[in-house]
Amino acid sequence: MSEDSQVSDALTDAINDHTLDGILRLYSPQAVFVAPGGVAEGHEQIATFYGHMFEGFPDARATLWRKITNGSVTLHQWTLTGTHLGPFLMPGGGTLDATGQGVAVRACSTADMDGDLIVSHQFYFDQLELFASLGVRLSPEGPGA
Repeated sequence: MSEDSQVSDALTDAINDHTLDGILRLYSPQAVFVAPGGVAEGHEQIATFYGHMFEGFPDARATLWRKITNGSVTLHQWTLTGTHLGPFLMPGGGTLDATGQGVAVRACSTADMDGDLIVSHQFYFDQLELFASLGVRLSPEGPGA
């Protein structure tokens, strides 16, 4: 098993264990994390992203179903499941209160490695699929309502 593959497996385990320290150990201190909600740079901002996810979905779990490694880049296809039991940050800065709704969102991510650390991580998912699962209506005035 390649070192990159071991890091991606360790990241999946740390996400499923909700251990921010374990997650951050896998990222370079200068890592950049890009997700539909924005860009996080460095450990503090990356921890904030994961912390918000765990607060909104305290039972969040990633199920990795495909992994492709090519050189220092690893592609992941996975499903994130969980129950919306806490506040969830919405686009535009609003917060969606807990709905109790379960979600299963298909996603794809790429991780660029430098040695045994992630230096760049891009995370893609269908936001409409997530919002529809939460019962959120999107309107021209903005999300929610």
